[in-house]
Amino acid sequence: MYCPFCSAEDTRVLDSRLVSDGNQVRRRRECVTCNERFTTYESAELVMPRVIKSDGSRELFNESKLRSGFQRALEKRPVSIDQIENALGQIKQLLRGLGEREVTSRLIGEAVMDKLQHLDEVAYVRFASVYRSFQDLSEFQAELNRLTNKDGGVSKS
Repeated sequence: MYCPFCSAEDTRVLDSRLVSDGNQVRRRRECVTCNERFTTYESAELVMPRVIKSDGSRELFNESKLRSGFQRALEKRPVSIDQIENALGQIKQLLRGLGEREVTSRLIGEAVMDKLQHLDEVAYVRFASVYRSFQDLSEFQAELNRLTNKDGGVSKS
């Protein structure tokens, strides 16, 4: 670690502590050359897989796109920021846990729909209507019927 004061390469660690629910390490350091002290934060850099889009093109995983989709679906719905962050974290963990270099956008979309269905059914239907490109009211109604029947409710025609 370079000293931010004198750019010396040799520093020593005085203290280390876990922060951010154990996702980061805070280290208090001291430069061996100038004796100045400073703090660093370290976290594991976990590589997300590339995304294979439906047209076959590939792009880097973009967390802001994932977050944006969630927020649009959950707009004006009674779901807390903590619940959203938790769901996003679970999706990212799922993707990393696959151990694949590339995943399809379809897999990500299905994971989002699964999380939304458990968070808020209205948000789920909003997302599904865009994601599955419903062309008319009958497709929308079929999805509502499927959702109602899956939950053990009575389908209304």
